[in-house]
Amino acid sequence: MTYPLLNRLRVIESSAFIAAPLAGLTLAQFGADVIRVDMIGGGIDYARMPRMPHPAGKGRSLYWTALNKGKRSIAIDLRQAEGREIVQALATAPGPEAGIFLTNVGTPWLAHDVLADRRADVVTCTIQGNGDGSTAVDYTVNCATGYPSITGGGSAQNPVNHVLPAWDIACAYQAAFAVVAAVDRRRRTGEGAQLQLALSDVAFTTLSHLGVLTEAEVLQQERPSLGNHLYGAFGRDFATADGGRVMVAAISAGQWKALVTCCGVSDDIRGIERRLGLDFTDEAQRFEGRDAIARLIEPWFAARTQAAAEAELERHRVCWGRYSSVRELLQNDGRVGADNPVFERMTTPGVGRHLAAGTPIRVAALTREATEPAALLGTHTDEVLHGVLGLDGAAIGRLHDAGIVAGPERDPSVAA
Repeated sequence: MTYPLLNRLRVIESSAFIAAPLAGLTLAQFGADVIRVDMIGGGIDYARMPRMPHPAGKGRSLYWTALNKGKRSIAIDLRQAEGREIVQALATAPGPEAGIFLTNVGTPWLAHDVLADRRADVVTCTIQGNGDGSTAVDYTVNCATGYPSITGGGSAQNPVNHVLPAWDIACAYQAAFAVVAAVDRRRRTGEGAQLQLALSDVAFTTLSHLGVLTEAEVLQQERPSLGNHLYGAFGRDFATADGGRVMVAAISAGQWKALVTCCGVSDDIRGIERRLGLDFTDEAQRFEGRDAIARLIEPWFAARTQAAAEAELERHRVCWGRYSSVRELLQNDGRVGADNPVFERMTTPGVGRHLAAGTPIRVAALTREATEPAALLGTHTDEVLHGVLGLDGAAIGRLHDAGIVAGPERDPSVAA
């Protein structure tokens, strides 16, 4: 679902992988007209796994279609000079809400200075791996953050990579925000902007924002590897009698009191406090006594089925969550599905009918609009060439005949 908040804004996107496409998706979900430019036949991530099964082995990528819903698609042969000229013209087309270019592809002919020669107030946003322009991806950045050494019982000798591309995601939202801020400035001053955003800068500045860098510099200490314990307070996962697993968190005083009351361990907690000389009303001291607290609470969960434990946790307003697979999440969690307005059902060519997410932002007094599914490559080629660049049918036909543009691509789910 989208909101028509940026519905006059036109963004040209040339991108691959996660950060830049997700930034474009974020802008599209707030109503921007995001036109995605791809090579005829698709770019380097067009067939990335997971993919739909297909007899020819090239079913549509669920990864690509998820990141590119709500965008228009134009397919161009970017190896040809005339194809490159079309992209430059799209990125610098006139109009107060146009002249915005988003990319993570370091292409010299789409550099800011080149586009600024055609439109002085162009806004460009380029996502890089490192600030010096060298290559990096989420996984090669994450290994330098220190987190793999403290994730899931990891260590410097046996690091544990998390599978969520967290820095790509954070980078995408920073990029989308920066584009909107630069456009707002252009409206006030008439000046364009060259925005550059490095994936590694996003990761390392986040470490600063969370106090991790200062902890290492000032306190001269590293975070310990804690398994599934929550750092700085009490929180951990617990197994139930029927093999379920639940995570509880007691960060605030209210959350701690609710957990102790629910598990009926008030007297035992006081005994542990006396024995260890700790005061568990303080979250840092709860963290210090985490192992003793966990040993006390483990039997409570072990004596109950998951359903029974969850009912009691809910009744006492404990902060808790259920461990589940993604399929279990779809089947059993009411937060994902038709009852939550951030989700909708759509039919994507080559994929079929499925659940899809819009923006998680809820805007009072605004009606969400349905999101268009990810288009087949080149679905909007003629529409964009005519509507944005003003080309007539003869000119567009010549470009097709010369193989400079293409589309729409055939739906792979439809038999030839």
